[in-house]
Amino acid sequence: MNLFCIGLSHHTADVATREQFTGSATTESIVRQTGCAEALLLTTCNRVEVYAVSDRRVSTDEIARCLIRKANSDPHHYAPPFYRYEANKCAHHLFRVASGLDSMVVGESEILGQAKKAYESARESGAVGPYLHRLFQRAFRVAKQVRTHTEIARGTVSVGSVAVDLAQRIFGKLTDCKVLVLGAGETSELTARALVSRGVSDIRVSNRSADRANELAQAVGGCAVVPFNEWMVQCREVDILITSTASEMPLLTPDKLAPMLRERVDRPLFIIDIAVPRDVDPSVNEMDGVYLYDID
Repeated sequence: MNLFCIGLSHHTADVATREQFTGSATTESIVRQTGCAEALLLTTCNRVEVYAVSDRRVSTDEIARCLIRKANSDPHHYAPPFYRYEANKCAHHLFRVASGLDSMVVGESEILGQAKKAYESARESGAVGPYLHRLFQRAFRVAKQVRTHTEIARGTVSVGSVAVDLAQRIFGKLTDCKVLVLGAGETSELTARALVSRGVSDIRVSNRSADRANELAQAVGGCAVVPFNEWMVQCREVDILITSTASEMPLLTPDKLAPMLRERVDRPLFIIDIAVPRDVDPSVNEMDGVYLYDID
């Protein structure tokens, strides 16, 4: 049996390329299309990776075609720089990934949880067998040892906290800033906690699931919940929008934002989009008074 990993990450592809291979495939669809005996799909804002076991050599192109978001599109159109690791090199790569050593923010704490969720999802679907089970259980143990016996997790160790660091470099003190956090997943919660730690008192949270938004607000404390159908109106008031949802299409476009900007007088709007696929149309950055930063 052949153990392998095929993927792309922030090391090899920009966000515009990564988002073309995010969100359409599932572990089940990969098994069905390739005939792999075992498979697991790990998707984060900075990487898309397939770990699999097969009795034949599955080509990189086969995996790329499983991942491509646009039906009937040619993966080569995006010149995707996929990497491939096999056997021991595959295991070594996963150990680095799970430990946070391969992350954009080295030592970030989210990746281990994301890998565990990917494992559980694939296991529940029946796509994880003895090979991937042993591999991922070993990776989780290695990651725990790395975090326990090194100082890798000291300081800023999440994408959300880096986003807040960026906002702080722009504004200096954040205590008087009004911030809207769009999305209520783990990244959004870490972002909100980082904002609170910087002294931000006006934090607004909005999410499709009102229950999840309320859970986040209660967990973090001091956050106001904004109904999802009203979040756009907040762009009239807030200084910073930090967005991280699981939307397949951009939520914010120039046409939608323009009416909000007309009510802002000489007040710039800073947008930090840490979602993949991106929540904000890149052309928003061309609008007067708007400064857009993405995950890269």
